Amino acid sequence: MGPAGRCLLCGLLLVALGGMGMAGEDPQPDPKAPCANWMGGAPGYPGHNGLPGRDGKDGRDGEKGEKGEQGEKGAKGDSGQIGSQGAEGPRGFPGTPGIMGMKGEKGEGAFIHRSAFSVGLTGRVPHPNVPILFSKVFYNEQQHYDVSTGKFRCSVPGMYYFAYHLTVYLSDAKISLYKQDRAVLFTYDQFQPNNVDQASGSVLLHLNAGEEVWLQVYGEGANNGVYADNINDSTFMGFLLYPDLDVH
Repeated sequence: MGPAGRCLLCGLLLVALGGMGMAGEDPQPDPKAPCANWMGGAPGYPGHNGLPGRDGKDGRDGEKGEKGEQGEKGAKGDSGQIGSQGAEGPRGFPGTPGIMGMKGEKGEGAFIHRSAFSVGLTGRVPHPNVPILFSKVFYNEQQHYDVSTGKFRCSVPGMYYFAYHLTVYLSDAKISLYKQDRAVLFTYDQFQPNNVDQASGSVLLHLNAGEEVWLQVYGEGANNGVYADNINDSTFMGFLLYPDLDVH
C-alpha cells in the first residue's frame, strides 16, 4: 500500500475514534492530510502468480531480405555405383530414306583380268617327255588352256597359281611343271605294288603375255605311271591371282 493509502486509512481511524471523544475537543483531522506519525505495518507475503495470458496474434510477415552471397563450391562427392542395365526399349520407327547418291562410273576391264582353268586326264599317258594332254575340261571359260597341245598360254600378265594332283599306278612317275621350255618344279613318286599313289605339286609363277605353262613326264618310258580311269582322276589347274599394275 502506498503512503496516500496509508494516510487515508489513518484518517478513517481517527474519525472513528473522534466520534467517541468529548465535546470541545480538538476538531478531527482531515483524512486527506498526510499522516506524519503513521508507522508502516509489516510487509505482506507476495501474491500468487497469475494465470498465463492468452497467446497474442501472429505478427505480420517481415520484409523480404536481400539475396545473400553465393557460398563456396563444395568438394566433389564420391562416384556412385553403376546401376543395372535397364530393359531394352521398344524399336524406333524407321527413318526417312536418304537422298539417292550419284551413279558411279563404270569400272574398266572388270572381266579382262579373269584367267583360270581346271582339266583332267581321260586315260593313261602314253609318252614321256612331251606335254600331257588333259582333255577332260572342268573349267576353261577364257580358253586360255589349249586342249590340243596341253599348254596354258598367258593372256593377262601377272601372278599365277598352278597345282596338279596325279594318280600313280603300276609304275613310278616323274613329273615336271614347265614354263617356257624350262622345268621349274619336279615331283617323283615311287610306286608301291598293290597300291595306288598320288603325286602332287603347286607353285606361284609370274607370267608375261604369251608365256606358256604345262606338265610332262620325264625320263624313260618305264617312269610313266601317271594314270586315270572312271574312279581315279589326275588333274591340272591354274588361275590368275592378280594382274600387273600396268594392265588395263
